[in-house]
Amino acid sequence: MSEVTVRTGAWLRRYHPADAAPARLVCFPHAGGSATYYYPLSRSLSPAVDVLAVQYPGRQDRRTETPVDDVTALADIVTEELRPWADRPLALFGHSLGATLAYEVALRLEAEGVQPVKLFASGRRAPSCHREHEAVHLDDDEALLATVRSLRGTSPEVLADDKLLRRLLPAFRGDYKAAETYRKRPGTPLLRCPVTVLTGIADPEVTRAEADAWADHTAGDFTLHEFPGGHFYLNEHAVSVIDRIRETLQR
Repeated sequence: MSEVTVRTGAWLRRYHPADAAPARLVCFPHAGGSATYYYPLSRSLSPAVDVLAVQYPGRQDRRTETPVDDVTALADIVTEELRPWADRPLALFGHSLGATLAYEVALRLEAEGVQPVKLFASGRRAPSCHREHEAVHLDDDEALLATVRSLRGTSPEVLADDKLLRRLLPAFRGDYKAAETYRKRPGTPLLRCPVTVLTGIADPEVTRAEADAWADHTAGDFTLHEFPGGHFYLNEHAVSVIDRIRETLQR
């Protein structure tokens, strides 16, 4: 199958269109991440799964746009963008900030009568769990960049380009603000869709208890899978993660 990137508006990228696929997977990047992070996953799942990757403003081809630093606002926009793509079973995968955003989008889709078949929440504590005094988004530039480097989720090419890295500072800061100021709204209903949580055993951002707490947010099935590694465990275990997604959606 030829690889043809389809730019579906400003917010969604479809790197390997799979029109005959029985299911569609929407992928949400981490803080500071971009849609291209999911290019390898899209290539591996096509043509069995049609993959869409969300592109936040403030990076890559949207680098001149102002980042959206609020999860609720992001979820409202992305839900609107996804409505035309809900013509087949829809699953959501998010890593870190992306997991929180995917959860909020799932809530909105269910409220509109669109039932996701699965929420994959990777590298993120449950929406009911937050840590006091988290304020990376308020750090000075050097401290913020030090945090970005320590998590190893940014490509080596970008990390090696100091000028480019500094141009991305507004996107990093906006994403961290969105993640750190997010609070689950009181009275939020349980999801009806099943939730699968994936986490690194040595992830400093997510404890086992914080990962287990995702079970309290769904009336559907809950499963937890742990992998060796830290916050970006999926870089080293991409094949296993992709295989798990493929098996789940094929079922």
